Amino acid sequence: MAWWWVRMLLALCLASWLLPAGAQPVRLGVLAWLGEDRAAAQWAPLLDALASRLPAHSLHARYLDLDAMDTAVARGELDFVITNPGHYVALEARHGVSRIATQQIAAGHDSAHAVAATVIVPATDSTRRRLADLRDARLAMVTPQAFGGYQVIWGELKRAGVDPETGALTLRPTGYPMTRVVDALRAGQADAGVLRACLLEALQRTGQVRPGEFRVLSPQHHAGAPCQRSSPIYPGWAFAAAHDTPPALSRAVLLALLALPDTDDVTRWGVPADYHPVHDMLRELQIPPYDFLRQHRLENQVRRYWPWAAGVVALLLAWLAYTVRVEALVQRRTRELSAALTARDQLAERVHAHQREMDHLSRLSVLGELSGSLAHELNQPLATIGNYARSLKRRQANGQLDAAALIRAADEIASESERAAGVLAGIREFARKRARVREPHALATLTEQSLSLFRGMLAHAPAITWQCSAEAAEAQVLADPLQIQQVLLNLLKNACDAQQAAGREQMPIVVSLQRDGARLALAVRDHGNGLDLEAQGRLFEPFFTTKPDGLGLGLSICKTIAEAHGGELSADTPADGPGLCLWLRLPCLENPPA
Repeated sequence: MAWWWVRMLLALCLASWLLPAGAQPVRLGVLAWLGEDRAAAQWAPLLDALASRLPAHSLHARYLDLDAMDTAVARGELDFVITNPGHYVALEARHGVSRIATQQIAAGHDSAHAVAATVIVPATDSTRRRLADLRDARLAMVTPQAFGGYQVIWGELKRAGVDPETGALTLRPTGYPMTRVVDALRAGQADAGVLRACLLEALQRTGQVRPGEFRVLSPQHHAGAPCQRSSPIYPGWAFAAAHDTPPALSRAVLLALLALPDTDDVTRWGVPADYHPVHDMLRELQIPPYDFLRQHRLENQVRRYWPWAAGVVALLLAWLAYTVRVEALVQRRTRELSAALTARDQLAERVHAHQREMDHLSRLSVLGELSGSLAHELNQPLATIGNYARSLKRRQANGQLDAAALIRAADEIASESERAAGVLAGIREFARKRARVREPHALATLTEQSLSLFRGMLAHAPAITWQCSAEAAEAQVLADPLQIQQVLLNLLKNACDAQQAAGREQMPIVVSLQRDGARLALAVRDHGNGLDLEAQGRLFEPFFTTKPDGLGLGLSICKTIAEAHGGELSADTPADGPGLCLWLRLPCLENPPA
């Protein structure tokens, strides 16, 4: 062994001398299941052949046990790992390593059938023939984390009804190298031992084990298999890349592995095998990476949490006694609370009723202020109808009534009657008392209807300039249309009064609608005398008014309606001249129904 280390040092020195400058290092971790010295001797031919295929890289190998390799991968100290199937699955789940090749045991054999385990007993033990006979026995194995050295056999023992977790047998961990299992059997420290398949034959070839010294339990035969085994055959060892290994480096190493010479001393590698059988076995045993399944087993929960469960039961009993004591108090308090809630609901209903009455009275107030002009608006279409009727009589008397004049007169009479009926219908709909109903409506349409109604109710309606942006024209709000019209008519009436008081009746009232983010902003701007900042601050207070005959309730009710719709009503002074601008902002309906 000392000469071997000397040769290795000389080879490393020669490689470092011959290696071109700037060579990229390749950090390789190898699972040393037979100990570091044996592992170095076992994998030396592969590493030499691999180094010769990668002249632009320097190969650095580290021989590690399970825990040390897990730590090295976690710290990012390795580019590639060579490990057993079970450990690879755990590293894949924990650290994201990915296999690029799978070990083949011999030429012509697929990589999906390469790893198995063997259970041996001394040949002098005639009582044990099967794995089921190991009940109450002492089983030697290297470590519970070893895949081929224990976990494979654990799955078979569990299927045979001899689960080590239930105490059906006693485990005797020996640690690496695996030859310590044989030493434990010889020393009488164990009744049976777990070896990786083919290790028994290898020890017999080297003379470390005498032929016939040990016997295999539950031997499973497979055509062409070179060794005895006690378990099914699982995929071979994995040659895997770390999650941060460059893809180009992984590709170069894979090509080098597949191009290795087919000799007895160089490990063969094939395309990555399907590791689902390994996953199924680990999931059945509920060990990493499937150890989280253990947390949900009932027996584990009971064993883990029984002190807490006892405390919870005690608390439940105390709570039950307390509940019995206070049940009467709870019942009495419940009756009192129910009575209080009933009274509150009745009070809330009265408040809502009063609010509806106030809204209705506010609309009637607006109509009352505008009623002086209704006679003129209705008198005009009625006078037109009378004129056409008298004209028809005169033409009839003079014999000048032809079909064209009759049709034109009838059309005009119908048009004027519909106009008068429209004025009355709009006023009747606006003034009627009903429950609030909020539905999707286009605010632009409601505004245009309100402007039409306002013009129809005034004998000498002021000029109104209507401005609406394209994106605001189709935007909808969830609103009660009559309440919104009530607000708009109030704002228009106030604007008209303000311009009359300032002697600027000829100036137009500017009404504009635009999109303001997630809201629609409707502005009513007059050209009156405006208000100072103090008056603007009190503009929406109940009973505050600047009109000699006003009540001060209109804008207060309008503000309440705006806030009930999730919006706001505000006022500011225009920057382009005298007057006042009132803003009604309402949230847009983002997904209006079709």
